[in-house]
Amino acid sequence: MTNFSHAQQEQSGSVGKTVTFSSDQGLLTDGGGAIAPLTLAYETYGQLNQNKSNAILLCHALTGDQYAAGVHPVTGKTGWWDAMVGPGKPFDTDRYFIICSNVVGGCMGSTGPASINPRSNKPYGLDFPVVTIRDMVRAQLMLIDYLGIDTLFCVAGGSMGGMQVLQWAASYPQRVFSAMPIATAAKHSAQNIAFHEVGRQAVMADPDWRSGRYLEQGVRPEKGLAVARMSAHITYLSEAALQRKFGRKLQDRSAPTFSFDADFQIENYLRYQGLAFVERFDANSYLFVTRACDYFDLAADYGGVLARAFKETKTRFCVVGFDSDWLYPTSDSRSIVHALNAGGASVSFVEIESDKGHDAFLLHEPMFNATTRGFLESAAAARGLRDNRK
Repeated sequence: MTNFSHAQQEQSGSVGKTVTFSSDQGLLTDGGGAIAPLTLAYETYGQLNQNKSNAILLCHALTGDQYAAGVHPVTGKTGWWDAMVGPGKPFDTDRYFIICSNVVGGCMGSTGPASINPRSNKPYGLDFPVVTIRDMVRAQLMLIDYLGIDTLFCVAGGSMGGMQVLQWAASYPQRVFSAMPIATAAKHSAQNIAFHEVGRQAVMADPDWRSGRYLEQGVRPEKGLAVARMSAHITYLSEAALQRKFGRKLQDRSAPTFSFDADFQIENYLRYQGLAFVERFDANSYLFVTRACDYFDLAADYGGVLARAFKETKTRFCVVGFDSDWLYPTSDSRSIVHALNAGGASVSFVEIESDKGHDAFLLHEPMFNATTRGFLESAAAARGLRDNRK
């Protein structure tokens, strides 16, 4: 465990807890860049026990952040996993110490392209180093070391968060007692890369993007980022969910207007999603985090054989997929399970029936809640983690 004696913790307004690692403790990226100094914004829920054995790291998805539960200080809405994190919930804060950090490259307090570049005293913009999922995990490891935690009881997350879970288990198996990769894949598919490229091109085609220097010029590429969000949001839903929620119903009218107004409810919904997104997310961060997902191919680091990433691992796994998820279909989850089995890992797999698509892991799904609770209870018993609630 690295000693970060010179790291500085500070309170930074709306982003809550932050820790800054000095210039000589910065992050070297896979692409050969350096992020120094490095600030990580994070939140914690619950209490760390005396021997620091009850810590769970939650890894957020593409456009998430450190506010997994409670009220988000920027949006005023509940955290992205509020249904799962809290007293008596599957990630029970009466029993576990929950940590969630904003990924490096993000825009909710961790160092990213909107942060000030110490070399220029201007926002990094496209001068920010392109980061990978492995870079995100390296930064998280720095935070875990800073908190003095040797072994995480569990690392859990869905979508891009699930990629981070897999990277944790492969890179630092001795630091991860149990792992829950949810609605994710061990590599980004051509289809997923294609959707991300459409989003990035929408951002960069906006005249207000200004080659990534929009913050210096006092503008934001809101229209392009909104379109990117609209395109991506479609992939988070299923056809059944779209039909059930919207169908061909009109929006506040009894007949078509024969114009390009939002005649249909689904059009109005997507426009709302786009507009809400630009209020909380930085456009350049969107470029960087989507690129990190595109580069993710865990097997490529192990001679193209995914099982080698988990060879003789002692980490206990629960892999979860949803049958209506077409962004990361359950065939991706099964590939992970097959690799874990080939590597000799202890693994369980659950495919949950849901018509909610990829976003099902963020919504109320009783079977998913029960699966999570059961897996953590089993892992806690295996680790000898006492239940102080009794």
